[in-house]
Amino acid sequence: MIFNRGRQSDDADESDDDDDESEREQVLFQGALNGNDPNLAANGRLVQMGLMPAKMLVSEALSRRAEMIRLEPKGKVAMAQFFVDGVPFPGPRMPAPAAMAITQMLKLLAGLNIADRTSAQSGGINTEYLEKKYIVRINTYPLPDGGERLVVRCVDPKVKLESPEDLGFSEDLRKRVRDITAQKQGLVLAAGPPLSGTSTTCLAMLRCVDAYIYTVYSIASSSKDLMHIADFGMNPGDDFQTTVQRVSRAEGDVLYIDPIKDAEMAKEVLEGSKKIALVTELQAKDAAGAILQLVQWTRDPQLVADQVKIVVSQKLVRVLCTRCRQAFRPNPTMLKKLDLPPETKVLYRTPRPIEVDGEIEEPDPCNRCGNLGFFGRIALIEAIEVTDGIKQLILDKGDATALKAQARKDGMQSFQSDGLRMVALGKTSMEELQRVFKQP
Repeated sequence: MIFNRGRQSDDADESDDDDDESEREQVLFQGALNGNDPNLAANGRLVQMGLMPAKMLVSEALSRRAEMIRLEPKGKVAMAQFFVDGVPFPGPRMPAPAAMAITQMLKLLAGLNIADRTSAQSGGINTEYLEKKYIVRINTYPLPDGGERLVVRCVDPKVKLESPEDLGFSEDLRKRVRDITAQKQGLVLAAGPPLSGTSTTCLAMLRCVDAYIYTVYSIASSSKDLMHIADFGMNPGDDFQTTVQRVSRAEGDVLYIDPIKDAEMAKEVLEGSKKIALVTELQAKDAAGAILQLVQWTRDPQLVADQVKIVVSQKLVRVLCTRCRQAFRPNPTMLKKLDLPPETKVLYRTPRPIEVDGEIEEPDPCNRCGNLGFFGRIALIEAIEVTDGIKQLILDKGDATALKAQARKDGMQSFQSDGLRMVALGKTSMEELQRVFKQP
């Protein structure tokens, strides 16, 4: 194991002081986000079985910097997985009834219905660990055998990944989004698979708009604080097109809307984008896949080609730990192969043994990243702008490969080119890019 699972003593009889300190290092659950205070007294048996194991599981996850826990029973046992910077690591193994007790306990603390095990539920718990505040989001999903899958997301509310700068948008991409939304019509789209950060990408694009010059409204149900963006109240009974017309009459230039989820909405959004610039998201593999999905839904390549202006997708990669990353001098052949500037003098990688004066020296331990060599993640950005070449491919019903090839020909930013930019900046390593882009 890379991380310690907690302090252990060679002496079976630890002191009371050590026990007290261990207790203080457990998480403190401080109330459900939805305000439903759990009735612990009425659930004494569950509290006895599940509270301490639940605290230990979440505490271990936070000590590892895990952003997510997945706990799923399989037969008579259950295995927890911790996801650290998107990479899964094995967690504790336990009997299925113990996993059920943890799941039910966290549901109770999150103000959810513990009697309902047949519906997906979601909630959250205000939490404190080592004097630091967290939000622990709880999601449960029913399983065919009557059990539940538990997904716990540990969120540091002080960590914001919302601005274009936070996500690593290049200045050129920020300018392109500003210029496109300045046209006051057309669709600006973020695309990606579930849990890939698509909503965050969409908000980052929205923040590229110059809100001091252009009027930006929102009819989306997003709960995030959108500075310089005004909520536009929808009248009861108004359909989407009527609302867009009202926004246009109110001199709105850009409108942020809920994600496109089906063919009917896709057609409405594309028609509405003739009157005002629309910013939204769509679930798809990547930018090219989003364009093809819109064509499939609308059965109108001309409408898609005319109204889609740019599609942006992101892929998260781990960031090298700045405390322990290891510098090395790349050889010219490597730089040429990677198409990096020949004047590049240094690149970085995770720590590895090196030879010094004929002896092998092991890297020093790193408490910051837990000896993983990485700390946090950053987005690689792919963008497909609908140029004349892309538009013709849409009309000719070109596939995803053709769209990506044309985008590269037009000099657009790809995952690969942005990844190499991050390598050159010392943000990540070639090994990390190879891991992320490795074909299944």
